[in-house]
Amino acid sequence: MDKLGLGYETLSKDNPGLLYCSISGFGNDSPLSEKPAFDVVAQALSGVMSINREAGATPNRLGLPLGDMAGGIYALFGVLAALVERQRTGKGQRIDVAMLDGLMGMLGYLAQIYFVTGKAPEPVGTKHPNIVPYGAYPTKDGHVIVACLTEIFWRNFAEALDMPELTSDPRFAEYSARLENRQVLEDIIGQRMRRDDNAYWLDRLTEYDVPSAPILDVGQALEQAHTRARDLVGKTHHASVGDMEFLRTPIRFSGKPLDGASPPPLLGEQTPEVLSRLLGLNEAEIGDLIGDAVISGKKAS
Repeated sequence: MDKLGLGYETLSKDNPGLLYCSISGFGNDSPLSEKPAFDVVAQALSGVMSINREAGATPNRLGLPLGDMAGGIYALFGVLAALVERQRTGKGQRIDVAMLDGLMGMLGYLAQIYFVTGKAPEPVGTKHPNIVPYGAYPTKDGHVIVACLTEIFWRNFAEALDMPELTSDPRFAEYSARLENRQVLEDIIGQRMRRDDNAYWLDRLTEYDVPSAPILDVGQALEQAHTRARDLVGKTHHASVGDMEFLRTPIRFSGKPLDGASPPPLLGEQTPEVLSRLLGLNEAEIGDLIGDAVISGKKAS
């Protein structure tokens, strides 16, 4: 944009209140700034890919493009914060967001583990580096997620297993002891849970108030009762493909219900409207741009 004469420094001279947000792979002042970036590149450089696997397995890309999405999420935070600042001072600013920074900003306790211990966290798959029991446990016909983040949940889980004696066993009674004896405890839990199927365990863990869940595929997730109750799936009509479903925003406001969403526009479909409404171009000027192939579209008859 600087090469085109449309960089922040140029535009802000005429509009000091300008909020100018850029999202790139590595930001403006990184030694990697000129390197092309995609989601998988950001995932590899952030450390995320190194821990997204079972121990000893090949590093995996996250199944969703979080490297791409993290940039958009932090860009929104930045624009909103800058908007509040402008309301206070009248001054705009440039918001510089890097995909890699966004993913690293989501490392959370994984970064802190390194800062405290000096060692990079090891991959543990669905398990947790600092909490046991936690993660996917095998059943007779699949796996069930269990997450005992507190001692109360650990005691509840032991009761659900019909093994309350685990909570008084010196190897597992305390948080630190369970970490030291992780594999022994994991083996005991696995042997017990393999005796019954997913349905049994999901009912029983709910009965004993143990945080748990089945592992759904994308289709099951989109069709589950929660998704319908939260109205997360909307419907609209697209000019080319007809009726289509889409995911609504996960944000809910108390003031008014969400408006119906419009379908993705066709290439150039909204260009004349944008030029007219936002830039004030008249029909003849827009027609000239179309005729000169500056924009796509059809001239008005």
